[in-house]
Amino acid sequence: MTEIQTTTSGSLPRTQALLDANASRALADDGFTLESTPQFEELIGDAVADVVERQRRAGITQPGDGEFGKASSSSVDYGAWWGYSFQRVNGLSLTEVNPFNEPARQSSPGNVVLTSFLDRRDRRAFAEAYVDPVAGIGTGRTATAFPTTTGPITYRGQDAVAADIAHLRASLREGEQGFLTAIAPGSAARIRNEYYASDEEHIQAWAEALREEYRAIVDAGLILQIDDPSLAENWDQITPEPSVADYQAFTRIRVEAINRAIEGLPKEQIRLHLCWGSWHGPHSTDIEVKHILPVVLQAKVGSISFEAANARHEHEWAQWADAAASGLIPDDLVLVPGVVGHSTNLIEHPDLVAQRIGRFTNIVGADRVIASTDCGLGGRVHPDIAWAKLEALGEGARRAARAL
Repeated sequence: MTEIQTTTSGSLPRTQALLDANASRALADDGFTLESTPQFEELIGDAVADVVERQRRAGITQPGDGEFGKASSSSVDYGAWWGYSFQRVNGLSLTEVNPFNEPARQSSPGNVVLTSFLDRRDRRAFAEAYVDPVAGIGTGRTATAFPTTTGPITYRGQDAVAADIAHLRASLREGEQGFLTAIAPGSAARIRNEYYASDEEHIQAWAEALREEYRAIVDAGLILQIDDPSLAENWDQITPEPSVADYQAFTRIRVEAINRAIEGLPKEQIRLHLCWGSWHGPHSTDIEVKHILPVVLQAKVGSISFEAANARHEHEWAQWADAAASGLIPDDLVLVPGVVGHSTNLIEHPDLVAQRIGRFTNIVGADRVIASTDCGLGGRVHPDIAWAKLEALGEGARRAARAL
């Protein structure tokens, strides 16, 4: 029987012990670097071993470390997926900034201007819902201090990425393939820039720095997942709404930065994760995937992970089919569609999961599909629900394989 491979998009629920240990870590003088100890690294190693085994039992064939080695300090509360990168580069300083009121700060081709990171058109359209404490949007608190690029961006996270690699490799069985996540240059660069002459120079500086992290992961024989929600969600942060052509030009700079950062690395070990930010809001102003695929598919990666289960984007499987029919999807590209979601507490039925998988195996074949989650589950649904979703993913993949 043909096997359908399965994976996740990165973040998985952390244990309370891990959360408490992270909260108690000492903060360095720069205000956002969390210091580590041998005891803490031992705790991380044990937690990664446990989360890999739990994924294995749920039917996940390509497990990750749950992003347990990544954390952001309380002064920069924008999530480990992004904030961890501030701890791994030189050239940043903390500044007092209100991200809701900050003026336009980045310009690119087509006169497209990215305004505040949180000044989204979706937030404006549903202003009452976003401030309603019972609406369930849950965007988190606003940081009182924020990193600003004030000097040359250079990488200093060698010990941190080495620890991530060591913890995951120690948890894998012989012949088992695992993955680690890392931020993309375009997403990392969505901070105030007071040093580089242009938006493009700033992004390219991040590409040069992050290349070292990327190479370390692939050299260790692991899959590198490059997280770049900026490719899709920047659209919602541009007011007024730009033309599709101008946005494509704006986005192309970010894809080119990825290609520069991974040049010479084996693309079969590189996965690009595309999403729309994944907060629990209406997402009424998300750009359709068909408008960004012509640019995103220029990324020289072996696979692309994307949202395909939530109510705003599930219908777009047909746009992937259209892209394949028109020859836009490379013949060797592996699709990693989300077939269980982070945006609902409902547990997807395995038959629904199998149907979603089947949509994509019909497009590119079973050997070029890895079933996944829409985005990270950690912190977005209750841990018990998250693990039930992964079990539904594993069972759905088995049913999809039997249907083949």
